[in-house]
Amino acid sequence: MPFNSLPFLLLFLPVALGLHALCVARRPGWRVTWLGLLSFAFYGWWDLRFVPLLAASVALNWLAGEAYLRGGRPAILTAAIVLDLGLLGLFKYLGFFAGLADALTGADVPLVSLALPLGISFFTFQHVAYLVDLRRGTAEPMTLAEYTVYLAFWPRVIAGPLVRPSELVGQLRGPEADGADRAARGLMLLTAGLAKKVFLGDGLGAYVDPLWAAAAAGGQPDLAAAAQATVGYALQLYFDFSGYTDMALGLALLFGITLPDNFRAPYRAASIQDFWRRWHITLSLFLRDYLYIPFGGSRHGVPRQLLALLATMALGGLWHGAGLTFVAWGAAHGIALGLHVLWRRAGLTLPEAAGWLATVTFVCLAWVPFRAPDFATAIGIYRGLLGLGTEGGGTAAFWPFAAGAAALAILGPTAREAVERLAPRPWAAAATALLLAAILLQVGNDANQAFLYARF
Repeated sequence: MPFNSLPFLLLFLPVALGLHALCVARRPGWRVTWLGLLSFAFYGWWDLRFVPLLAASVALNWLAGEAYLRGGRPAILTAAIVLDLGLLGLFKYLGFFAGLADALTGADVPLVSLALPLGISFFTFQHVAYLVDLRRGTAEPMTLAEYTVYLAFWPRVIAGPLVRPSELVGQLRGPEADGADRAARGLMLLTAGLAKKVFLGDGLGAYVDPLWAAAAAGGQPDLAAAAQATVGYALQLYFDFSGYTDMALGLALLFGITLPDNFRAPYRAASIQDFWRRWHITLSLFLRDYLYIPFGGSRHGVPRQLLALLATMALGGLWHGAGLTFVAWGAAHGIALGLHVLWRRAGLTLPEAAGWLATVTFVCLAWVPFRAPDFATAIGIYRGLLGLGTEGGGTAAFWPFAAGAAALAILGPTAREAVERLAPRPWAAAATALLLAAILLQVGNDANQAFLYARF
């Protein structure tokens, strides 16, 4: 049940809000349990098949944490993490590794493809964060109801943002924040995210998706088509995913929970390090704290640091999808981050404008293998960018649309910044209502498309 669908906006959300308000008013002590039940209801409405898997995952990891707290045996946490990663590997990577083994050995390994549970990559990382933080002594023990909400809180269970235990447990144990101002900010964030997704992300997709489909079918796009596919996808992915995040943050506020920021104008970044401080922030912090630092980080000399960056980002790429194109995308970013480290250690600098141009160019080019279904498609797009393609398909109408979208992404405030400035003002409420009505009309035309990150 996507956020950009009429059943969600006109049925699930109003009913859930009404029942939540009733619960908080009549039985405030049941709030956490209610949020957990609502999260399972949402997940089951989206895909009922995997509710037992989610429930078992929550129960087993919580029990592992409790067993560790009572017995103090780290092996219990290790076993739970291995099980979590094993389930992720089974559902997401079994076919990938079978195909890789077949290609390397010619052993004719049977290819097995299992249905991918929604959000499994995200809730696996949530499990790992809790169990590792328990071992480090930085996470407070949770009740089963609290752990259920931490893991499966419905606005973020499908595609994040990732949440640390310390960011949520205090909010669950205190009374829900009161006041119409919180609800107003939540509704405005939800509307802003919907607008980014429906009007900008999906609008860009109409220009971009046919070009990628043609390239995947063996076409050789010319320069105009390849540039449109590359620039358009970079913008499409940003508005689609950041739009989802804005919706998640807004919905969470409506139910009394504040989630962390996940985007801060990433295409404004003047270096690749700055980009990863702005793009998918919660994932960047997770990779830093649970992979890069354990790999050695910057504490054991430059060669070890460069290897840690490469390994961290390559694994981050593999986390996004079971394909070598994702690994290549991650490895490219690992190499770029390594070069940035060497550049800084050499005392070299660039003017900010040149740094921004180099960063945004690299990021857009690196999105090509991320979007491409295989390397042949990616090579076709790169050939087009070099002027070696022969097939058209680009449209002049795309570029004014893309220029406006890019200006908004680079120069405009983030949705959260805008909402913080505008929330108390009556005219902002009226504008939000009109925008939401326009969104409902657009969604009613069956123009809504699936969220790009829901498949990761």
